[in-house]
Amino acid sequence: MSVFRRAANGLRVFGRALAPAPSVDMRPDWEQAEPVWIKRALTHSQALPTGGWYALDASRAITDAPQRYEVEGRALVVWRDAHGLLAAPEACPHLGASLATARACEGKLVCPWHGLALGRDGYKGWKPFATHDDGVLAWVRLDGFTDDLTEAPILPSRPARALDAVMRVEAQCEPRDVIQNRLDPWHGVHFHPHSFGTLRVIDRAEDAITVRVAYKLPLSLAVEVDARFHCPDARTIAMTIIAGEGSGSIVETHATPISAGRTAVIEATLATSERPGFGAAIAAAPVLRPIMAWAAKRLWTEDAAYAERIYALRHQISIGQPRLAAIRRKRGSGLTATG
Repeated sequence: MSVFRRAANGLRVFGRALAPAPSVDMRPDWEQAEPVWIKRALTHSQALPTGGWYALDASRAITDAPQRYEVEGRALVVWRDAHGLLAAPEACPHLGASLATARACEGKLVCPWHGLALGRDGYKGWKPFATHDDGVLAWVRLDGFTDDLTEAPILPSRPARALDAVMRVEAQCEPRDVIQNRLDPWHGVHFHPHSFGTLRVIDRAEDAITVRVAYKLPLSLAVEVDARFHCPDARTIAMTIIAGEGSGSIVETHATPISAGRTAVIEATLATSERPGFGAAIAAAPVLRPIMAWAAKRLWTEDAAYAERIYALRHQISIGQPRLAAIRRKRGSGLTATG
């Protein structure tokens, strides 16, 4: 049953009423965000297998035109042929020309220096890597970094029918810093007041944490849901709505190492609903996707500053913080990322 309820902070909460939480820790957020627990949860996540897979970008971002990506310090060229996704070393095996500047012809990349055509069959020591396209994200598998190789990425359960959107940002940190940011949901209301009205942790274990959160909407409205965070692999953390509006929707945050101290955050939002009007949302996907991606990128502009701060403290280095400066200008306050 859909209702309007008045929240403590003045928001009007719309949507299905949630069952009473079994227990809610009412301590201040700074007390609940225990460093020992966060470290233990992070250690557990980092021991999970990855299968050797790395998220590259949105599936729809990869076309037949070659593009350059960097993963684990390796330069890759990524494109499509008639059979699907391809990723290979970006340097031409002849004299090293950049294949990201190559001309695509019938699914092959024609080297801009000497015309060598390279494709799915490879050439001498140059050959494409294993790839996977799940319809939302494009993936590459790099052998040699792990012994636990799998045939496909290790993904959380996704809704059968969803409106998906993907955003990608880069940050000066390591993948573990991205995961740690998500294992600290207590920062949400403080760091993202534009998006979250309330947030309370209602359950936590070593491998998962569940929150009750009110997402802000226009006109002082909010939607309240229960959301569960868990890590399916060492470089991914997923937030699944388990109760409330959009139950079954999921946000997958994938952290892909670019090079030493540089990480790409690729976040896929897969929204679903049982409401009759959801079909109209699916039909309006070309309009809604950019809005969804913008909302996710706004959060990660701020969360990247959090991850970069963790990285800088761990390595005892000083890095420029243009993200924090932008946040301060936007809010007109003395926000810091030390809490």
